[in-house]
Amino acid sequence: MNKVVRSVSISAMTVVTSCLQAQTGIKPNIVVIMADDLASHEIACYGGRNISTPNIDRIAREGVRFTGCYASCTMSVPIRASLYTGLYPARHGVFQNHKSTYPHIKSIAHYLPPTGYRVWRTGKTHTTPRSVYPFEDIPGFEPNCVKRSADYSTDSIKLRILNEKQPFCLFVCSTLPHAPWTAGNPAAIDPDRLLLPPHLIDSKDFREIYCKYLAEVKELDEQVGAVWKMLEETGQLDNTLILFLGEQGPQFPGGKWTCWNYGQFSALIARYPRQIKAGTTSNALVQYEDVLPTLVEFAGGNPIADIDGESFLPVLLGKKTTHRRWIYGIHNNIPEGTAYPVRSIRDKRYKLIVNLSPEKPYFEKHLMNVNNPVGVWKTWKEAAQTDSHAQAMIERYVHRPAVEFYDLQADPWEMNNLASDGKHAKRIAEMEQQLKTWMSQQGDTGASMDIEFVNK
Repeated sequence: MNKVVRSVSISAMTVVTSCLQAQTGIKPNIVVIMADDLASHEIACYGGRNISTPNIDRIAREGVRFTGCYASCTMSVPIRASLYTGLYPARHGVFQNHKSTYPHIKSIAHYLPPTGYRVWRTGKTHTTPRSVYPFEDIPGFEPNCVKRSADYSTDSIKLRILNEKQPFCLFVCSTLPHAPWTAGNPAAIDPDRLLLPPHLIDSKDFREIYCKYLAEVKELDEQVGAVWKMLEETGQLDNTLILFLGEQGPQFPGGKWTCWNYGQFSALIARYPRQIKAGTTSNALVQYEDVLPTLVEFAGGNPIADIDGESFLPVLLGKKTTHRRWIYGIHNNIPEGTAYPVRSIRDKRYKLIVNLSPEKPYFEKHLMNVNNPVGVWKTWKEAAQTDSHAQAMIERYVHRPAVEFYDLQADPWEMNNLASDGKHAKRIAEMEQQLKTWMSQQGDTGASMDIEFVNK
């Protein structure tokens, strides 16, 4: 589908005025650009070699790139709720996809206005109820993540910026590259030259599907470029902290709806030339829950009591090199399929995954529907008839052990489960205890949480 990109004619005087405002002590703006189901390793600045992503890469080249950012839950509604509230899923209430946030919870749309900021959002919403997320929504980016097009315009946002006298925090929530992968131009990508992760199958049909996915990643990069251009044209580029977030991983086996690294790892890139040194990299461990307190501190607000997130602003500004010791993960499968609760914990090197119902086969109703027109699972099942690797990868996805343990330094794609290796027994026991402590603190009762629910 052809995307819609329009521009607003801006007088030279308006641009000069905006530039002067940016230089006279006004608080900096904040723009958070968020992808939807992005395989962050496909971005060129994260080592991706299948496509070019010059606009996202430019943010990294002129700012800081994080290599240790992770989603605590690999589904859009829970992780966006965590982003906006600073709470883990069990505490904000969205511990299952499409579940509503507890009505007493506050979000960034409550915390930033007292610091003088307007809080805007364009594109995908997904979080409810409105009382918890009272964003000022601006038209411009497509809100429907399963629509076959991803048309967008920066016109309304640009006009709002030009008429705004307060600093603003804008969330640009793209619907790319969420399935059905119908935007962009897959014909521009050669399927025979693709480099696929080892846990995915390699067949002609699947390579063609993957090209459609990558075409949407390219379109996402174009959207990032449009936001950059908008900030330039309004004179706000260098007076704005830009954050790019990858959200959770893609709708391929091992990505979204799991606690594996392919699903949990997220791009996090930031640019603010007045305080962030260009071309830097941080390996500090951070989670989405940390973004809210970081933005509040950046805006000059007071620390927020009783949230799970911790501000990593000192890391963002290059004043510290470490942040968290532990990264936590939670997955409950209902309503996306049959009950299949999973919890995880990792540090910089090791990862522990606990499957709370290992006696059951895993089933996810979108991906594993052979009639889904996207065609992933049908392609995998067909390949498994003659391909032993495809058979093994399906088995890995459907039937999982009670405990998985990985050395991510040696095995970043989590292909070699070391849970039965005695030399790791002490470390596994420590991480299991730490995970149980976290679950208790969160009020996470484990498998009993993965049940049918009704939003009220």
